[in-house]
Amino acid sequence: EKAKLLRSQPAQIVEPKGLLYVQQREFAVTTPKDGSVSILGSDDATTCHIVVLRHTGSGATCLTHCDGSDTEAEVSLIMSSVKSFSDATGYGRLEVHLVGGFNDDRQLSQKLTNQLLRAFDLQPDDVHLVTFCVTELNDREEKDIHFPIIYGIAVNVKTAEIFPATFPEKGPDEDLRSAHVLTGATLTNIYDAKMEQLHIGPYFWRPFPHVDFWLEQDDKQILQNLSTSPLAEPPHFVSHIRSTLTFLKEHPFPSRSLFPDRKPRIYKKNEEGLWEQVCFDKI
Repeated sequence: EKAKLLRSQPAQIVEPKGLLYVQQREFAVTTPKDGSVSILGSDDATTCHIVVLRHTGSGATCLTHCDGSDTEAEVSLIMSSVKSFSDATGYGRLEVHLVGGFNDDRQLSQKLTNQLLRAFDLQPDDVHLVTFCVTELNDREEKDIHFPIIYGIAVNVKTAEIFPATFPEKGPDEDLRSAHVLTGATLTNIYDAKMEQLHIGPYFWRPFPHVDFWLEQDDKQILQNLSTSPLAEPPHFVSHIRSTLTFLKEHPFPSRSLFPDRKPRIYKKNEEGLWEQVCFDKI
């Protein structure tokens, strides 16, 4: 019933003001006390799942975008991150919301659903499954081709409302963050809720193999080879991959060009509610 209700809602367009956008293999956790961020969100999930974990006592809320790379470790990580904000509250419970995936040919969604359920089940704490809109419950069929119904969701940290969403702005540092994933990153926490700052990096990778070869391929080749579900990708998938590959070509050694001082890029919300880079030269 809950999945049906969620699927029936049209996706809302979430503007950048007050938004913290979470990419694949990233997570962010904050509380209703946060003066900068009121919405956590992620989209472009095909076989991936978006997970929201919330403690009803403290209101601490975590959103992550899982792709099945190391589900058990990822679930432990988001559990401890939410609990670190909730230890002081004696009341409340942990609630989890799982959204994403569809009936894909390779059954990758189903595999990820099973991994997530198992990982939460293995936790020593009680976790209550509140929303379960994954795989076959998030599937639609058109001319014998399967697609996800919901590609993205947002959670309002203040009200705990969860809704289907799309995000015109996925920044800052969208290409840098995607490059980090494409080169095999593990799940990364990108937000410091106490300081209300977004921390990107420092990220290091080796030169991406055959980057020129991939950039020479046509859209069809990129879609076929670099997607887990070529037929169900959103229309901007190929341009996003091209832009990430171009970034990797321009920065084969990020320790030299992007993070020479080994420090993260730090962003804070400005008066308008938009991310602005914090410069350390002033200090």
